[in-house]
Amino acid sequence: MEAEAAGLVRNPGDVIGKVQDKIIRKKRCSNSSRRKVIIRRSLRPILGLQQLFLSCQEVFKGPGTVPSPNDVQMLCHILDQMTPQDVGLSSDLHFFKPNTDVKAHERVAYATIHQCKKFSLCIFFLPANSVIPLHNHPGMTVFSKLLLGSMHIKSYDWLDNSSSDNHESDPKLKRLARLRANRIFTAPCDTSVLYPTSGGNIHEFTAITPCAVLDVLGPPYSKDDGRDCSYYKDSPYDATLDVEVKEAKQDECYGWLEEIDLPNDSEMDPIPYLGPQVSVAS
Repeated sequence: MEAEAAGLVRNPGDVIGKVQDKIIRKKRCSNSSRRKVIIRRSLRPILGLQQLFLSCQEVFKGPGTVPSPNDVQMLCHILDQMTPQDVGLSSDLHFFKPNTDVKAHERVAYATIHQCKKFSLCIFFLPANSVIPLHNHPGMTVFSKLLLGSMHIKSYDWLDNSSSDNHESDPKLKRLARLRANRIFTAPCDTSVLYPTSGGNIHEFTAITPCAVLDVLGPPYSKDDGRDCSYYKDSPYDATLDVEVKEAKQDECYGWLEEIDLPNDSEMDPIPYLGPQVSVAS
């Protein structure tokens, strides 16, 4: 899908992070006439994104591994310091204007900054009111940095991971999950981290305003390697009505999760990443 279709470049002069010419061009109105404004790219965006990339190369060791607490803290610190400008974005872009009309067919889009077998860096663009339904991250550690906008995040962890064998034989079987988050986040905010079996590995994003989220996934999704994405719908757990679960605690909230096919209206569109590039050469 072209960038225009995602609503990221609505005006002919809008460009997100045009790196090749080392400028970002955007048309604006001034004194009833249009003129080009040339914004020269500073060194900070390259340094911020490049620092994240180099750190990911050191931290992520491949499938079956989880970053150490110190490495998690380091990546969170880098991401917490990053701004939309680090990836060529700005709240002035038409897509992020709160009064922007959202077309009914407008879908979530994503741009991949870098992907290898050990990790990937990508940005998700969510129009207002759009939803990325509940989905999991099998065997993955994921860092999410909300760059722009406000969104509601709901997340779960399986209550009993030992029941995975039964689930594989019947994927449509409802399983009880512990609610980890159910609130609104507004940029700028701290980076969130999920792990293979904790931290809210199954989550849902609902955009309140147009949003941009920078995700670091290690390792990335790979159907061939058994890391395909599964989608779920949740239903309330009522301790007074449902069967008693000995692992459930009275001071925590739970939900029943049932695996579903990806809803037709939840498919995402890939778009080119036009922001500052990372230098892969060592």
